[in-house]
Amino acid sequence: MMTEQQFIERLAKLRIQKGVSARDMSLSLGQSESYINKIENKASLPSMSVFFYICDYLEITPEQFFAMDVEAPETMKKITDNLKRLSKEQLEHVNTIIEDIMK
Repeated sequence: MMTEQQFIERLAKLRIQKGVSARDMSLSLGQSESYINKIENKASLPSMSVFFYICDYLEITPEQFFAMDVEAPETMKKITDNLKRLSKEQLEHVNTIIEDIMK
């Protein structure tokens, strides 16, 4: 289970990976300019509906938000989406490349 502190750290990390300021993200979500700062400074937590908007903004699913073992969920989602369009043979080639990289 994710703690409140882990939630805050995850949000900040994903926001920074996206290259957006807390202010810009807040305004893009239709919130006050300090909204994300308040979350990151433990002054508040988002409602469930705003959390879903946050995930949409970050271009990840809620499941990916909570997957702490995935360093870059937005990139992982793009890769997964691309892999779904490959043939079995192409997937085997990609897997070979991945296995070589992991050595």
